[in-house]
Amino acid sequence: MPFVSITRLRIRSWWYVPPFLVYALRSAWQAKTAPANLAVSLLSDRGRVFWTRTIWNDEAAMRSFMLSGAHREVMPRLLEWCDEASVVHWTQDSREPPSWAEALRRTRQDGRRSKVNHPSDAQRRFEYPETRGGTELKFK
Repeated sequence: MPFVSITRLRIRSWWYVPPFLVYALRSAWQAKTAPANLAVSLLSDRGRVFWTRTIWNDEAAMRSFMLSGAHREVMPRLLEWCDEASVVHWTQDSREPPSWAEALRRTRQDGRRSKVNHPSDAQRRFEYPETRGGTELKFK
């Protein structure tokens, strides 16, 4: 069954947005070219919030991606760059990506906080506002 991975990151300062975007695009390209990847998309939301949505053949494929290349390089930097971070994973019958609304619902219901060095109040409470959308980039 396809394995879905959703991340939500809030960049704590505009200062960190340019390097974050470079790594986000490099990581998306890395995911797109991974043989077990079925879909990759990014969403820029309001308030320096960025979402990733990837679909994989299985969890092992996602973990292999996560621990290599550009994605592995950026993960330690996110501790400092972000004041909110979360991840949620699930398996589903469809190879189609879930909607962003479904991604938020799943994050709220089943997601977990990721460690950040400067957590916002929303991160501490694990309460995130509704997505308003913005620019979506589909890579695959």
